[in-house]
Amino acid sequence: MTEPVSFTLNVPGATLCYDVRESEPPGGPTLVMIGSPMGAAGFGTLATEFTDRTIVTYDPRGVERSTRADPELEVTPDVHAADVVAVIEAAGGGPVDLFASSGGAVNALALVAAHPDLVATLVAHEPPAASLLPDAAEALAACRAVHETYQQHGVGAGMAHFIALVSLRGPVPADFATQPPPDPATFGMPTHDDGSRDDLMLGSNMLTVTHYRPDADALRAASTRIVIAVGAGSHGELAHRGGEAVADLLGITPLTFPGDHAGFLGGEYGQWGVPDAFAARLRDVLANPRAPEDHAPHDESAMHDGHARSLP
Repeated sequence: MTEPVSFTLNVPGATLCYDVRESEPPGGPTLVMIGSPMGAAGFGTLATEFTDRTIVTYDPRGVERSTRADPELEVTPDVHAADVVAVIEAAGGGPVDLFASSGGAVNALALVAAHPDLVATLVAHEPPAASLLPDAAEALAACRAVHETYQQHGVGAGMAHFIALVSLRGPVPADFATQPPPDPATFGMPTHDDGSRDDLMLGSNMLTVTHYRPDADALRAASTRIVIAVGAGSHGELAHRGGEAVADLLGITPLTFPGDHAGFLGGEYGQWGVPDAFAARLRDVLANPRAPEDHAPHDESAMHDGHARSLP
């Protein structure tokens, strides 16, 4: 695989930065990797596992190298989806295979609902679809509480509250939203409020991504093969349960992937998953469209040895 080549792309309300790693030999199929709010840097390790494919990654608007005209404006999954469509078309067009994680998985579902012709296979890894959970009222209230903590007290306090939420196993307690937020220092977060309010996850995704309801009819009718992936090490966490809820909505069985919510990371953002095992599972799923809906990898221990904490 060649070194990534970076490009910029102007879209309504934003300037996006995306990277293309050409396959070796040239001409390999395209695999797009997206997150939200995680940017292209989070896929550095995973990309190296697919040298036979051309890899396209990008920074969502308002993240790392990509900018947005109004940093405080909420960004919906439909807007993010339109951005990804623009990147795919600029990078050569579809159909492509698409691996999307966390908020990126929610955005990818919006993309496929609107443009199924652009995506051959979508692997949506742990979409935090809180609106679909049995405890949706409590989960969405908790997401709004995290957002309010951020608005009132800044990034450190918001991140601490976010970590407390995504670390929960099982249904969100009814009183989570009304309890005082945790001390940021407890989670190693800054206690000082620097006054900024341009964080994409805390300022926007906590409301727009978690509250988004996928278009079930459009997704069921799509020509795209849709695979919902959940982590072996994240059972009971909000994003894992969101993935199960999306799979149930679509009438399919979620596939288990190694590690937890950040199972594909290899040190990016200081987090370690099990990227080799994760990549092997992803390669198998992409290469075998009629494979059994779920099966364990040969090294069962690799399914549970991820050390990363959940990322948005």
